[in-house]
Amino acid sequence: MPIFSSHYPGLKTRTQRVDIPGGDPLVIRRLKDHQQYYDPNGAAQRLGICSASWPLFGLVWPSSVYLAERLLQRPLDPDERILEIGCGLALPTLVGRRRGARVTASDRHPMTRPFLEANAQLNDIGPVKYRHGQWGLEGNVCIKDTGAEPLSARYDLIIGSDLLYDRDAPAELAYFVDDHAEARAEVWIIDPDRGHRPAFTRQMALYGFELVEQTRIDDDIAADGERSYKGRLLRYQR
Repeated sequence: MPIFSSHYPGLKTRTQRVDIPGGDPLVIRRLKDHQQYYDPNGAAQRLGICSASWPLFGLVWPSSVYLAERLLQRPLDPDERILEIGCGLALPTLVGRRRGARVTASDRHPMTRPFLEANAQLNDIGPVKYRHGQWGLEGNVCIKDTGAEPLSARYDLIIGSDLLYDRDAPAELAYFVDDHAEARAEVWIIDPDRGHRPAFTRQMALYGFELVEQTRIDDDIAADGERSYKGRLLRYQR
């Protein structure tokens, strides 16, 4: 697509068909591999994104595919406001918007928005609302770095996949979720057995969220050379 070749020289991408069980597939423009990096103005570095983690937003991950499938199965409520956090390529957001759900995508990566807009166009999906959302960052963020306004609204359902990746994540993520959740809200987190689930559940309880479902996922979903997927869906309510 011209937007990538002309605006981001040297950044290699490819197009991938992603099958969503129970629904129509998505055509996704993604990074070619884990070796891609493009931060000419230092925006990612200022947002706490190192060169090693920079390409992770632009790959197709099994957790995101499963979350998209789960959202596809949810009865559509036109009044429900849904927020995807740490969205990356935002497969669940695209599936939700295609159904007509009120979904907002959010991430901290400065390249998330252009990929989201390109993928919405590839799949004939109307405009998708995008906001900058980041937990655990001290200090102010610059809209020129983020490419979007910061999150400010509250939501009925907050969803995310593969977010509990270090020991600080449970406390930081729970605080962030509480800051953007309605008084009565539901939260879905897909976690690929990273080991921080118990700590996250304890942190969520501090904000009144009860773990009401913990579904084991043992699937043949695989992407980007990953082996068969193993993880859990964590569903909280308050």
